[in-house]
Amino acid sequence: MPPLRLEEFLPYRLNVLAATVSESLATLYAERYGISIPEWRVIATLGQFERMTGRDIASHSRMHKTTVSRAAAALEAKGWIKRETNRADLREAFLTLKPKGRAVYDDLVPRATTFADGLLDGLDRQERAALDRLIGHLMQRARRGAADPVPETARGCRPRRSSTRC
Repeated sequence: MPPLRLEEFLPYRLNVLAATVSESLATLYAERYGISIPEWRVIATLGQFERMTGRDIASHSRMHKTTVSRAAAALEAKGWIKRETNRADLREAFLTLKPKGRAVYDDLVPRATTFADGLLDGLDRQERAALDRLIGHLMQRARRGAADPVPETARGCRPRRSSTRC
């Protein structure tokens, strides 16, 4: 079997693209407000949904709950978010933007939108629609696990000692 060429492997390419875009956008809010990628994602999520638990933010933003917890603690220390205990479950809290956090969100959203529009420069309306459909399709397939139609035994795979998988 030939070696896997990462630069041609779709999951790798998508990961590199996502990281590159995220890091590029991060310079915008890091320079202006000194916040990290996880802090921006918490602000953006709360700006969209207004009130959420850290667990819900983690699920929505695809971040680990520990990362969300640290980002929320940093934002709370800056006075940008407020934490309210959930009386139904004292182990969790609801997070909301305070006026300072809302001001950051309101300032950054148009800048982030302009950044995103810039990524699509050079694509016409049909290409943008096709890209949107393709991303939706890939998300759907990834959520289903993009089932492997070829059983391992049919590929001549020999399971490892400690596993029944190859």
